[in-house]
Amino acid sequence: MYIGRELSELTMLPLDRWELNELMYHHHIFSQLAAYLSTEGASLHVKVIRELESRGPVGGDKGGWDHSSAPIYD
Repeated sequence: MYIGRELSELTMLPLDRWELNELMYHHHIFSQLAAYLSTEGASLHVKVIRELESRGPVGGDKGGWDHSSAPIYD
């Protein structure tokens, strides 16, 4: 379950003030709903992707028996 600021609150802030877990969570949700997004939603998704890319690699670890291979944003 996501525990963090709602999208309605986040859209009032510049993307550089979003926390990494918020960017990752909303990117995941936008990706799941891509076929149903309006033009405005798709535009926000692109901005989220660009902000994630500008922050550099997230993780880079291949995982192991004691930890996940994907970052946990929840």
